[in-house]
Amino acid sequence: MRLVHINLLQPGMKLGKRIYSEEGLVLLSEDVELTERLIRRLKDLGVGYVYIKEAATEDIIVPDMLQEETRRRALVEIKQQFQSMSGLKTKSRIPHFGKALSGLMNTILEDIGGQKEAMIMLMDMNSSDLDLYNHSLNVCVYTLVLGVASGYSRQQLMEIGLGALLHDIGKTQIDPDVLHKPAKLTDEEFKIIQQHTTYGHRILKDEPGIPLLAAHCALQHHERIDGSGYPFGLKGPQIHEYAKWIALADSYDAMTSNRVYRKALLPHQAVEVLYTGSGSLYEQRMLEKFRDCVAIYPIGLSVTLSTGEVGVVASIDSRIPQRPRIRVLKNADGQTLKAPYEIDLSTALSVMITGVEGDEGVPPTPSCDEFS
Repeated sequence: MRLVHINLLQPGMKLGKRIYSEEGLVLLSEDVELTERLIRRLKDLGVGYVYIKEAATEDIIVPDMLQEETRRRALVEIKQQFQSMSGLKTKSRIPHFGKALSGLMNTILEDIGGQKEAMIMLMDMNSSDLDLYNHSLNVCVYTLVLGVASGYSRQQLMEIGLGALLHDIGKTQIDPDVLHKPAKLTDEEFKIIQQHTTYGHRILKDEPGIPLLAAHCALQHHERIDGSGYPFGLKGPQIHEYAKWIALADSYDAMTSNRVYRKALLPHQAVEVLYTGSGSLYEQRMLEKFRDCVAIYPIGLSVTLSTGEVGVVASIDSRIPQRPRIRVLKNADGQTLKAPYEIDLSTALSVMITGVEGDEGVPPTPSCDEFS
């Protein structure tokens, strides 16, 4: 299958992957044939990219980071627990949810552990940064992959996983009109948003079944190593390592999700933005680990090579994710090949990816601060 930008969809194309709602419900099923009406509807929903099936790439399989049932169950559980707290004051009695979420975390860890080569693949480029449930799940999964790559124990993975899943739970205490404002926030409104970190800490610190370190993750995930973060302006060693990993995953997911004022960035663009904060916002060693864990050119993405040929990312070697295997579909003259062939960029070192479908029309690279 191939990942296609919404503006390049044509009637008659068939979906290669299901498209989900914010609640995890299926909006369009796999194999649905697109019509002009459906394409317009996808655009209205803010969908940026979809996977399509075609003969030349039918054997290219795009792996899911979570099983479909795990994803559905997770979104239902997150929504239920978060909504049970919406509008409650943090000093009020909060429903106990530690047991339910710990069970969910075990299932997520089993899914990730069951993968031959766990990497950070795109979870859903069509969700919005205002979609708290999908965002919480995405950040959790990305952070757990980083934890596995860092050699964390099962207990540590549970701690950081719950911290990541619940890092934004304090947003349930923020006025929805401010939280979902479709325009630039005033200074006063931004201060209100910043309070979600302290609200989250208060909610989690005494919750049975939730590790205290998870509460620290909620409190510190917007701190930055140069002291420019919030709520306390902590620096380097003052910030817990878990919160530093979650900060990376949080920013990455925000960048690869749609915003009111910006379409989702592609993974290689998001990683480039993160690197502008190396040594100031994020630790360099962590950025390097993050880069090594991310499929910056997702399987199915259309790319242009330095040879002028055009193809699709066919597979990724987790040891060198920046140098994927490309199935060439068009020659340098733009002619479609009757017999596509593949180039392994891990061995063809003189060949580079010079262009990516979807780069066009993307505003100039933003700063990290925009996603903090």
